[in-house]
Amino acid sequence: MSLDVADLRSFYASPLGHVARRFIGTAMLRFWPDCARQRVLGLGYATPYLSVLGMNAERVIAFMPAAQGVVNWPHQGLSASALVEPTLLPLPTASIDRVVLVHALEETESPDDLIEEVGRVLSPGGRMILVVPNRRGLWARMDSTPFGQGRPFSRSQLEALMRSAEFSPEGWSEALYVPPLRQRLLLRSAAAWERLGAGLSLPFAGVHVIDATKQVYRRIPLRATRRSFAFRPILLPQPTPAPRTGRDREHGPPG
Repeated sequence: MSLDVADLRSFYASPLGHVARRFIGTAMLRFWPDCARQRVLGLGYATPYLSVLGMNAERVIAFMPAAQGVVNWPHQGLSASALVEPTLLPLPTASIDRVVLVHALEETESPDDLIEEVGRVLSPGGRMILVVPNRRGLWARMDSTPFGQGRPFSRSQLEALMRSAEFSPEGWSEALYVPPLRQRLLLRSAAAWERLGAGLSLPFAGVHVIDATKQVYRRIPLRATRRSFAFRPILLPQPTPAPRTGRDREHGPPG
């Protein structure tokens, strides 16, 4: 079942949602400390993070999947959000500089098509931040948060997916080592969980946060070369005619 925009909004308004936004946003800012004069697109439910990343951007828009629903964003001024089909974005080719995908990849039926469509709207050398639930993490195993919905991914799966869509991962981080529980004491110690998990490189982080660049060139696929066979003449032995004897000449046909 697809995520509902009302549930997403309620989650990010909760104390646990504030923790998720804080640590995921911190990882994003390490990759993109400044988006000045950039055209930024948020795809999925990225508005909690666009408010931080797009402060100095030239333009910021938020696209939300039709199956999820849409909310008005930002709360003040003209709306910059729209309801779209994620694999058919209503944007010209190479019209966006940076894309943020949150609650998007794990919800789509075709991850390959989604990443390829992001590559289409990105300008050459454009960048993408991808936030995806970690298959080995606790958050993917509990459906009490949005990160427990949809399909989680392993690191090797994400690397293969980006490589096939002509993206090159430039930075890789994990976030949400704190268990996805709503106890107040646990949430107060969330920073200690993050420091411990990152310091020890523990494998059970809640989400992957990847910074990837669209490759300017396109690889030429290697094709198996067919071995050519040269036609060579084959010399077969021919019988040598036997010498004729005198008797053969006497009984031979008249000349």
